[in-house]
Amino acid sequence: MAEQYEPVYKITPKIMNLVYKIAGDLERINIIREQVLTPQLRRENRIKTIHSSLWIEANSLTLAQVSDVINGKRVLGPQRDIAEVKNAFAAYQVLLEKNPYKLGDLLEQHKILMAGLLANSGSFRTGGIGVFAGAIPVHIAPPADRVYGLMSNLMKWVKKSELPQVVKSCIFHYEFEFIHPFADGNGRMGRMWQTLLLYKENPVFGWLPVETLIAKHQMAYYDVIQEATNENDSGIFTNFMLRLISDALTEFKAEQDATVNDTVNDTVNDTVNNIEQSVLSVLRGHPYATYEDIGKNIGKNRTTVARAIAVMKNKGILERIGSDKAGYWKINED
Repeated sequence: MAEQYEPVYKITPKIMNLVYKIAGDLERINIIREQVLTPQLRRENRIKTIHSSLWIEANSLTLAQVSDVINGKRVLGPQRDIAEVKNAFAAYQVLLEKNPYKLGDLLEQHKILMAGLLANSGSFRTGGIGVFAGAIPVHIAPPADRVYGLMSNLMKWVKKSELPQVVKSCIFHYEFEFIHPFADGNGRMGRMWQTLLLYKENPVFGWLPVETLIAKHQMAYYDVIQEATNENDSGIFTNFMLRLISDALTEFKAEQDATVNDTVNDTVNDTVNNIEQSVLSVLRGHPYATYEDIGKNIGKNRTTVARAIAVMKNKGILERIGSDKAGYWKINED
């Protein structure tokens, strides 16, 4: 019978405030999600995520090199680092199809992630393991014979707990790192599985590069894991990760707001260009037409026509020959 395992955590007012803020940001992002989450943006964010997650684990490839490897280009670099990129991309390609509460799916994902890099990829470790700072042990993981039971119960807990999903995902992430179930790849798997848990709450999390912010705060990330272990409180790590998730959503929203504004501006500019073309069509047949004549032909008022003509005069497209009253419009087609 698997041993009982219950994460220890404190839910503070700071944590709840972050949960509310994240929920509000998600509501606003959901309004424009389908418009801005284009295949190109998803791929770009996925590449950023892979680069950041591997950089945390000392992979030497640059973002450009990671992009080239994923795009099938030849890259000069350590073969292990290149293999890590290929494996990570393959793992993320199928990640969102996995069941985050199924132990077998987690093992399958580890097998893809560590294929050719670890002899027993896709299997829990069979020996002791620890995290070291130089020669100093920072964390000694539970014995190998306890791993299956601990992971089984952690999966059951994260599925049944009534905590907000975003909070559960953070607690899972910490507990996963504490158990350290694999001989290698634990950091990558913990971050990846949190992404999957978040994705089940809201699809935008499948493409949100939280890993980029973790990479920026790498030492703080390790320090807070150690602090949570020392204090026996995964709530400490949860607070840290919620702030990163909130920051990632804020950055994402700002970038997408700018994209939407650019799209609106482009649409407005296209409309102006269409009006200019309509004015030119009238003037080609009637170079002596007045603003009122043009307006009647294209269904616009005098002010709109005058504005379009002024723009085209500044561009050198239109030139007034003669007086305002008796002259005519010359179109410089070139």
